[in-house]
Amino acid sequence: MEEGARAGVALVLKGEGTVPAPHCPHGPTLLFAKMVQGKEEGRRFYACSACRERKDCNFFQWEDEKVSEARLLAREEYNQSRQPTFSHADNVERYKAFLALPLSKRTFCRECQQLLLPLEWGRHPGHQVLSDISVSQLKRPSQLLSPLENKKTNAQYLFADRSCQFLFDLIVAQGFKRVLCVGTPRLHELIKFQASCKQEMKSLLLDIDFRYSQFYTEEEFCHYNMFNHYFFAGEAAYEICRKFLQQDKGEGVIMVADPPFGGLVEALAFSFKKLMEMRKQAEGPDDTSKELPILWIFPYFFESRILEFFPHFSMLDYQVDYDNHALYKHGKTGRKQSPVRIFTNLSPRLIVLPTEEGYRFCSVCQRYVSLDNQHCEICNSCTSKDGRRWRHCCLCKKCVKPTWVHCSTCDKCALPSHSCKDTDTGCYICGAADHKRTTCPNLQVDRRGSQSGKKTKKKKKKKARANVAKRKGAKKTKTARHTKNKK
Repeated sequence: MEEGARAGVALVLKGEGTVPAPHCPHGPTLLFAKMVQGKEEGRRFYACSACRERKDCNFFQWEDEKVSEARLLAREEYNQSRQPTFSHADNVERYKAFLALPLSKRTFCRECQQLLLPLEWGRHPGHQVLSDISVSQLKRPSQLLSPLENKKTNAQYLFADRSCQFLFDLIVAQGFKRVLCVGTPRLHELIKFQASCKQEMKSLLLDIDFRYSQFYTEEEFCHYNMFNHYFFAGEAAYEICRKFLQQDKGEGVIMVADPPFGGLVEALAFSFKKLMEMRKQAEGPDDTSKELPILWIFPYFFESRILEFFPHFSMLDYQVDYDNHALYKHGKTGRKQSPVRIFTNLSPRLIVLPTEEGYRFCSVCQRYVSLDNQHCEICNSCTSKDGRRWRHCCLCKKCVKPTWVHCSTCDKCALPSHSCKDTDTGCYICGAADHKRTTCPNLQVDRRGSQSGKKTKKKKKKKARANVAKRKGAKKTKTARHTKNKK
């Protein structure tokens, strides 16, 4: 296939009242379409919402495919077999029994990632087991559990104490009393700890990591997939979340979300809007109160994608860092700085960033920015996105990264090592002109389409070889018969 005809895959968001999507172990699947130069071509297909590669979840079904009853039954049995051994209610009872044990009998299996009761010790021979699990450890499960670090499936990076405390202080300063923690277990822990110290704040954790059900009740944790807005416990969990958001007529609540960075922005935005609508149901017909306040943690280079769905959001300069990620660390300089930022619908003017960490207030922009984010008089804005000092290009009529130079061939700024022949082609996956295929947010699902395409091609080649071999065999048999008859 020529360069200009390379294919990709894009997410197709379905409207209300459409045919329900088939389920995989991670809930309803998502619908994708093959794209060529930004235009849809070929058949649409369903694939897993949470896993980026089919080896992690091999669900695949064409949109118009007719599935037999036997296959549907087998699929349902498989989905059930992939669910946790214990239900959330079971884990709550187990936790109560665990707390009642003396310290010497409180054990945790590191291999199975499970709290163990004495009668279960014999089922974990040869496993690495931690003993003397204290109450303080039980209150910090994110430190007891091993982080999920499969970058292509469910990468789980945990806030460093610095960032976690900043988020908590920000929430307190803004006067919020309830926090919906979507994929932020460490912030949930901090809020619960502060609540035990007479800090009036409640928190509800929504996370796809079911291991947290061992430590929290149904009122504190819901097993949730943020890529398809799916509550694994069904209507009961949905009601818990709805009541949490609608308490006090929806006032005093904020959502903090920290999705995996490989996740599709479209799918996340769809789920977040569903949560916003859930909270909005608490308003009366004449109520004109503001939408659900949100803090969305995501890398700065997804800014344009996020603004497509939430154009009124702003990106803060604050650099979020993580304990278990080698690159996303605060205090580094140049390109080594953490690229993770906070996108919010709160007014940036009201959010104070710590001056002791190198942030300053720009009186012109009326917001806090990083120290090297200098105000450009021409753009009339603090233009840096990555923490470095950007420079203004008069030819491009905008500020650009300090390592970029203006290319006369491309008529725009780019890295000195860029290839001019690729500058005008844009992205072959989604068709956008502001980025390349290698940095496209839809790149992760491109592999699904290409893998399914490769499998189809392999099957066709195999069938073609079989047909050729069959014809050759028939030809040899015919020749042998003809020779025999001559003799």
